[in-house]
Amino acid sequence: MKTSLTPLHVAIIPDGNRRWAKHHGLPAFEGHRRGFNRALEIVKKSRELGIRTLTFWAFSTENWKRDKTEVENLMRLFYTMINRFFKEARKNEIRIIHIGRKDRISARLRSRIADIENKTKGFSRYYLVLALDYGGHDEILRAVHQIRKIDGQVDEKNFNSFLDTKALPHPNPDLIIRTSNEMRLSGFMSWQSAYAEFLFSKKLFPDFSPDDLTACIKEYQKRKRRFGR
Repeated sequence: MKTSLTPLHVAIIPDGNRRWAKHHGLPAFEGHRRGFNRALEIVKKSRELGIRTLTFWAFSTENWKRDKTEVENLMRLFYTMINRFFKEARKNEIRIIHIGRKDRISARLRSRIADIENKTKGFSRYYLVLALDYGGHDEILRAVHQIRKIDGQVDEKNFNSFLDTKALPHPNPDLIIRTSNEMRLSGFMSWQSAYAEFLFSKKLFPDFSPDDLTACIKEYQKRKRRFGR
């Protein structure tokens, strides 16, 4: 289905895992597990659609406020899922990049992510971006702290080089999709989302199918982007 109007970078805010579990009488962990399985399906479908870069907001800087047991379970699940993503990445030449803070996740998880980033850094066909302990405002503040250490003028072009997305060929998402009928970005990619198109799905993320992604891309292709012109 790839056309000249296919978005090069799609970012997904996969909301609703806990609500899905509650609706089905299951523990929150099962909702997160189903959501991760769904994410793997979406990764595969995105390649078929010609999307070069796919970003998932897996865990926000605010999510640490959740119940300690839930967070611990999530971190264990992240470790399992990053390995599953790695298998997919090796087979299909996908570069995996982590964006977000690296100082608060466990040393075990941080080390594994760094290892996978290193092992996939030679790939440039597709990019899978995992936003883990990520917040848009936090990213901008971290960039500002780096800039304060250097001399010279800062403009939009070199500011981008201090952001977590600097290694991406298309750092700014063309399309941002949020599931579970929540119609806000919650600080996601505050800088990069300036000219992104938005789509909000009523479906909870575990119910958001590859066909739903296809429908979102078709809707995106109907839009006319002007970038202020």
